[in-house]
Amino acid sequence: MIESEHREFKLRFTEDLYKEVVAFANTGGGEILIGVDDAGQAVGLEHPDDEYTRITNGIRDAIVPDVTLFVRCSIREDRVVCIIVSEGARKPYYLKGKGLKPSGVYVRQGASSVPASFDMIRQMIKDSDGDSFEELRSMDQDLTFEAMGAAFRRYGVPFGPEKYLTLGLTQTGSGLFTNLALLLSDQCRHSIKIGVFADGNNTVFRDQKEFGGSVFTQLEEAFQYLKLCNRTAATFRGLERIDSPDYPEEALREALLNAVVHRDYSYSGSIIINVNDREIGFVSLGGLMPGLTPEDIRSGISQPRNKLLAAVFHRLRLIEAYGTGIRRIYALYADCPMQPRIEITPNTFRMTLPNRNISTDRTQNTPRDQTVVDHIRTHGGITGAELENLLGVKKTRAYTIAREMQERGLITVRGRGKEKRYVLR
Repeated sequence: MIESEHREFKLRFTEDLYKEVVAFANTGGGEILIGVDDAGQAVGLEHPDDEYTRITNGIRDAIVPDVTLFVRCSIREDRVVCIIVSEGARKPYYLKGKGLKPSGVYVRQGASSVPASFDMIRQMIKDSDGDSFEELRSMDQDLTFEAMGAAFRRYGVPFGPEKYLTLGLTQTGSGLFTNLALLLSDQCRHSIKIGVFADGNNTVFRDQKEFGGSVFTQLEEAFQYLKLCNRTAATFRGLERIDSPDYPEEALREALLNAVVHRDYSYSGSIIINVNDREIGFVSLGGLMPGLTPEDIRSGISQPRNKLLAAVFHRLRLIEAYGTGIRRIYALYADCPMQPRIEITPNTFRMTLPNRNISTDRTQNTPRDQTVVDHIRTHGGITGAELENLLGVKKTRAYTIAREMQERGLITVRGRGKEKRYVLR
């Protein structure tokens, strides 16, 4: 006999035995013989019964998830303990004392057991648990929920370990924390970044902040910071002073919640919020769910990417019902000449809120502008010649109108020469 991808020899019991069991369970199964030297000769164990008990108890206690269903142990007549390990159904298996990371997860390569890479671990989790990011096992199992507990108390909703399974923080059976738990825990690895810029192209910083920790902490701190960025303009009607904030506070809240609840957390990047004097843009990773269009979103149709996260927010009454947030934003801008904009790429979703005070001051001939905007939304863009025909004006006048709309942030130019088209910013 020789050692191979599916066979391992151990002269005597050592703690490394558990590493071999993990590797076989994660790869293709195999056989471990204890009491056999490197040459494949059986030398036996002095006390095989004691070693057998020690090994079976250790496998049960040292490896997560429970792998005992896929392990059979026996004592041969030559006092060799034989361990048969089948490939497990709940991969990746790992050493409890090391955690769900390369130092605790092993796979078989040739006649050796080696640490698995992070990519291999993620793929094993996905293959075992499915495609739902929220429901996958978290690679970090040392989680605390101080911020989440405080949020639940603030909103008057009971919370404790007995609620973990109901909320989706742990998996049925294994009791391991899910990625949803990681997002809501104090150890959350994602963040929200806010940049305040001095120019409309968002190139010159005035200030920048990054908010980390639990998603609840990020929400609260980012919203408070956005409120500080929301200046108030004062006008007078006779002796009456009328204060008008740049942005409806509820619109800021709904746009922030939308970015947090619907982003694709399988990407490691941050939610980006860009603030300048003209507008605030909320950029979250992950485009629309398959089958949806921007028109569907504006109409209130919603298919949440993170159903469990949305359910937690709904339980706390942070969101009322799916799809109402975007409609509420547009309703808050009903009397504003410049409307919120939704821009989508395959991997990003951007909601832009215009500064109501600037748009009220600077926007003129809004029926004409809205005609152009509606045409672009329907057709995806408009050429100079099409703009002339649409508005019934000559080339010079069409160019002037397009330039004014660019200056007000309504449209921008893509392409050159014959490929030149005006599209929404």
